[in-house]
Amino acid sequence: MSAGPTLELARELIRRPSVTPDDAGCQALLAERLGRLGFRIEPMPFGAVHNLWARRGVEGPLLCFVGHTDVVPPGPREAWRHAPFEPVVEGGFLYGRGAADMKGSLAAMVTACERFLARRPDHRGSIAFLVTSDEEGPAVDGTVRVVETLAARGERIDWALVGEPTAEREVGDVVKNGRRGSLGGRLRVLGRQGHVAYPDKADNPIHRFAPALAELVAARWDEGNEHFPPTTFQVSNLRAGTGAGNVIPGELEAWFNFRYSTETTAEALQERVEATLARHGLRYELAWEHAGAPFLTPEGELLEAVRAAVAAVTGREPRLSTSGGTSDGRFIAPTGAQVVELGPCNATIHQVDERVGVTELERLSRMYEGVLERLLVP
Repeated sequence: MSAGPTLELARELIRRPSVTPDDAGCQALLAERLGRLGFRIEPMPFGAVHNLWARRGVEGPLLCFVGHTDVVPPGPREAWRHAPFEPVVEGGFLYGRGAADMKGSLAAMVTACERFLARRPDHRGSIAFLVTSDEEGPAVDGTVRVVETLAARGERIDWALVGEPTAEREVGDVVKNGRRGSLGGRLRVLGRQGHVAYPDKADNPIHRFAPALAELVAARWDEGNEHFPPTTFQVSNLRAGTGAGNVIPGELEAWFNFRYSTETTAEALQERVEATLARHGLRYELAWEHAGAPFLTPEGELLEAVRAAVAAVTGREPRLSTSGGTSDGRFIAPTGAQVVELGPCNATIHQVDERVGVTELERLSRMYEGVLERLLVP
């Protein structure tokens, strides 16, 4: 199978500077290709976010390809070997912002459907695409809103195949059948500003918070399980002070995040943190942000099809993982759908000179085609 169509579509997508939440015409390009295949095209804009729901067929079961057209900002042009939105093939790699995360996957999904439908126009069930421009951003007007719309009208996804970059060394070596939950907190510890020479007239929030922080960092939140590593706690931002060396600050701000397993809950983590802060006598304000609960797709039709499709291309079964950040699969899994993520190598995602192997795109498209064959051919 020639890599030409997949590579060319990936190039066309990369040429569109779709920094989140701007779609920059990517979804129109996808809709044009899918419309030719008999997909019913349904744009679902919410706010500044572009979403695309495209479906071919009306009967179940429904296999849905899930992806996003938005990308993170490329940063300074001079840091890149090639302009980030001018795709270049060099040394067997396609360079450009979004090459791996995840315009290459979207291209592979479309070309896989084109080949599959040319051979199997009368497949069973339905095929759909759920594409958003709000995955890299706040993720409040993207996939979650589309899923809510589908649920309200009784439209159900049975299998969701997400194209996030999952591979570590070569495409197909790792697939994700779940993700950890994400819980963030923004903490403001209140003190009283004063002169460093008169600490008795002030209340230093740094000193107040230090013992509590040490306890939070040292805590063992759970032991994880066979599918998830133990829950982690990380402080990402810590700020205090006026910029002067002789002033005790009046407040401290800390941002932190939990990536948590199915052995605990967001509510339990919140209770433990707040109990710790209270035990240390802190005056504080705390705002929580729950980005998503953990999910796990057990053995079933989708996981079996993905494993077999990967093995048919690589000769090896993939390793299952729940590591990494969040994905839009967290919005689909609660509906009861089986969710699996399969995509290219993640070594350069969000980096300068992001790239994907040209052969990698070809192999990924063949894997997606194999999943279609195994799930939708009687």
